[in-house]
Amino acid sequence: MEYRQLGRSGLRVSALTLGTMTFGGRGGFSAVGATDVDGARRQVDMCVDAGVNLIDTADVYSGGLAEEITGEVIKGRRDSLLLSTKVRMTMGDGPNDAGLSRHHIISGCEASLRRLGTDHIDIYHVHEWDGQTRLEETMSALDSLVAAGKVRYLAASNYAGWQLMKALSVADACGYERFAAQQVYYSLESRDAEYELVPLSVDQGLGILVWSPLAGGLVSGKYRRDASPSGQTRQLSGEWNEPPVRDREKLYDTIEVLVDVASAHQASPAQVALAWLLGRPAVTSLIIGARTEEQLRDNLGAADLTLSADERDALDKVSAPDLVYPHWHQLATARDRLGPADRALLAQHLRGQ
Repeated sequence: MEYRQLGRSGLRVSALTLGTMTFGGRGGFSAVGATDVDGARRQVDMCVDAGVNLIDTADVYSGGLAEEITGEVIKGRRDSLLLSTKVRMTMGDGPNDAGLSRHHIISGCEASLRRLGTDHIDIYHVHEWDGQTRLEETMSALDSLVAAGKVRYLAASNYAGWQLMKALSVADACGYERFAAQQVYYSLESRDAEYELVPLSVDQGLGILVWSPLAGGLVSGKYRRDASPSGQTRQLSGEWNEPPVRDREKLYDTIEVLVDVASAHQASPAQVALAWLLGRPAVTSLIIGARTEEQLRDNLGAADLTLSADERDALDKVSAPDLVYPHWHQLATARDRLGPADRALLAQHLRGQ
C-alpha cells in the first residue's frame, strides 16, 4: 500500500480509504447497504491487512449508526488508524440541527466523538456548503476544535470552487486553521471536478479524497451497452440517485475501454478505474465501500495495478469532459502561459496539437 501526503499537511494516508456508508442500513441508507458490526469488523480487518490506515464515515450515515459501528470495530486499534467524519447535514428536528453554525459544528463534533468512542477526529469535514452562515463563524468554530485537540485536520466536501476558495481566504485572513483537503465526487463517469476543484487543489496544496470513485458501481464493468447486470445498479433502478448519469452512451464507451485495459492486465474493470484515478493530479486517496467482502477484496487490488501511458491516454480520451467557458477560450488563447493548475484540466486537450 502506498501512503501519500495529504495536501501540504504532514499527514500521510493510504492510497485507499475504507468508506462506511454501507454500515448500518438505517432509513434511506438501506438502499446503499446494511453491513452489521460483524460484517464491518471483517471489512476493517481486510483493509488493515492490506495496509489501509484511514476510515471515512459521517454523522448522517444511517443517522449516526455508521459512526457507532465504526467505533465498535476499531476498539483496541484506534491508535493505528485515522478517522474521518463529517458535519453539516440534518441530524434532528430542531432549528439548529443542521448547517455550519458554531452551535451545530461543536455539538455535532461532540456527538461524533461519543459515537466513535474516541477523544479526537483525525480529519473533520464540513459535508456540504451552508450559504446562510458566515464563513467567519464556520471557520472560527472549526479552528477552535483544532485548538482544543478534538480535531487534527480540517477538510471540505461538495463545495464549488468559489466557495472553497472563499473559505480558504477567510481562514488565511483571520489566522484560522485552513482546510488541508477536500472530498469530492470524481470518476471516469463524470470528471466535473476537473473544471475548478482539481486545479484549485493543485494551486492551493489541498489533498483530494474521492468519494464514489466507481460511480456507484457504474464503472465496475458489470453494466454494459449490450447486457444488463443481474441486479441493476442503484442509480438505474431508481433506489439511489448519486451520482446522476447524464450521458449513457459516453459511459458505455468508457466501459468498453475499461474492459479492454482490464483484460490486458488480467484485472477487473473496477481495479482499472481506481488505478486511473490514483494517477490524477492532487488525488491522495480513494474512498472504497462495498456491500460484499468480494467487492472490497477486488477494490483493494487496485493499489497494486500500474497502467501504461498509452492506457491512461485511452481512458483520458474516451472520458474527457467537454470544455466549458472560459476553459475552451483559455485553451485557444492562453496556452503559452499555462501553469500546473491550468494543466490539470487542459493538458489532455493539448496532446497532439
